[in-house]
Amino acid sequence: MSVVVDTSVIIAVIGNEPEKDVLVKLTQGADLVAPHSVHWEIGNAFSAMFKRNRVTLGQAVRAIQIYQKIPIRFVDVELERALEIAEMADIYAYDAYLIGCALKYKSPLISLDNKLVDSAKRMQVQVVEVT
Repeated sequence: MSVVVDTSVIIAVIGNEPEKDVLVKLTQGADLVAPHSVHWEIGNAFSAMFKRNRVTLGQAVRAIQIYQKIPIRFVDVELERALEIAEMADIYAYDAYLIGCALKYKSPLISLDNKLVDSAKRMQVQVVEVT
């Protein structure tokens, strides 16, 4: 089974956040899929953490080394379809890429972003509930 994974989940796992164990359990045995944009969002997340003094460069590099070992299949999403989703759901394109990916691959989405989860549900995307 494929599961579409977003940046919040990856950051929680590689950053050793409290949700890590639950996220690993929920995705164990699944083929992780993500739009290419998630790769760049990882870098952006760490740059934001630098600005808030939440991580050092050394910590970020170690986290990226862990990230690079996670088997994620990065896929293309159709930009036009993503924009349609963004307009319909009143969300940013980055979130629409994830929803578009889940729709295209008929796969559930896992995210810690409640707004994204709500938007996905409105677009009839199955969501892996993180409790």
